[in-house]
Amino acid sequence: MAKVEDKKKRKNCSLCADKVESIDYKDAAKLKRYLTEAGKIIPRRITGTCAAHQRMIAKAIKKAREAAIISYVFD
Repeated sequence: MAKVEDKKKRKNCSLCADKVESIDYKDAAKLKRYLTEAGKIIPRRITGTCAAHQRMIAKAIKKAREAAIISYVFD
């Protein structure tokens, strides 16, 4: 029998590959890549980001929402 690991390929963190150390909350275009059409934050199992970068993304999105750069809900 095939292992479960063979079926699902592990996604690599694109932010680690680019050696990103901080995420700017003012960069709305980059943050919108990690939001659904409804405005929810996409989970890391789908985006493939590591846990540390996922936390940075979440904090940046929440800070951008607070500063009215990104809306809470999209139409």
